[in-house]
Amino acid sequence: MTVIDAEILSAGSGRRRTSIPQRVQPLAEVILAVDGLTVGTARADLVIDVSLEVRAGETLCLVGESGCGKSLTCLAAMGLTSEPLVVRNGHISFLGQSLSALGENQLADIRGRDMAMIFQDAMAALNPVRRVGMQIAEVLVVHRGLSWREAERRAIELIDSVGIPEPEVRSRAFPHQLSGGMCQRIMIAMALACRPKLLIADEATTALDVTTQAQILGLMRELQAETGAAMIFVTHDLGVVAEIADRVAVMYSGRVVETATVDELFEHPLHPYTRGLMACRLHATTTSHGRIAAIEGTVPSPSRRPAGCSFRPRCSFGTDACHSPPVLSRVVGDHRAACHFAGDFA
Repeated sequence: MTVIDAEILSAGSGRRRTSIPQRVQPLAEVILAVDGLTVGTARADLVIDVSLEVRAGETLCLVGESGCGKSLTCLAAMGLTSEPLVVRNGHISFLGQSLSALGENQLADIRGRDMAMIFQDAMAALNPVRRVGMQIAEVLVVHRGLSWREAERRAIELIDSVGIPEPEVRSRAFPHQLSGGMCQRIMIAMALACRPKLLIADEATTALDVTTQAQILGLMRELQAETGAAMIFVTHDLGVVAEIADRVAVMYSGRVVETATVDELFEHPLHPYTRGLMACRLHATTTSHGRIAAIEGTVPSPSRRPAGCSFRPRCSFGTDACHSPPVLSRVVGDHRAACHFAGDFA
């Protein structure tokens, strides 16, 4: 028996704060559209037939255990996969333009300028032998054509905008001279330097303490509101999902198994896997005599997925019908689930 990755356990209630208004208009521009994406190696497919879209001003959260394909989906969307990983199928468009039709130089122009990514380990993502201010300034020199003097001045303003005290002093620091929280803020400043249309945050707050995490989440919401950027946020933490998401896509074993608005997902989860994740929240222990719930088993290896539904061996609702692969289908409104019995939970 395993408790779903320790990160999935949320210290919050798991409910969306009612004080946060829905920010996305139904007809907002689609910034990123992923259609039928399949990514794999010579041995197995790691991401299978994933379709997602995110609109201007919207936050889409990708949720699931480690090894479900969340980060790989984001890397593929940014065009950052390389051998032995191969994009076998699918289409990715950014602002209506097909990214698969672009060369590496064209993709490099878009990355950092129009789309940016914040990685989980900021200390590893930053160059250890360059001062952080120069690293931010370089983005502005390359993508905005600023002079180094102007870029360095703007870098200090960006460091100040993400809440780092003494920005001029901190701009001259090397990554190892800053705390983990400060390095994460530097990464956010770098990602937002060119005011991108799309921001991808891959486990951007997982390694941070609760106080710093709350500050960074608030900062990202504020900056997103200012720029109108679309955001894809990868996380294990359902408390974070409840706090920032507009829509949620739940991934399991390389596939999207459920998509819904955040309110609908928390109130009426339709896939047994999602229901299991909900039961693993800390506040759910009040209904289980103080014991933390767990889902039996682990995510299957990509090369050893069971026939039919990949979640079948861990599912308490499984029947012989589950040997046939379920399709991600509309169940209620725009709430979709890949389960033969999703309608029973509606």
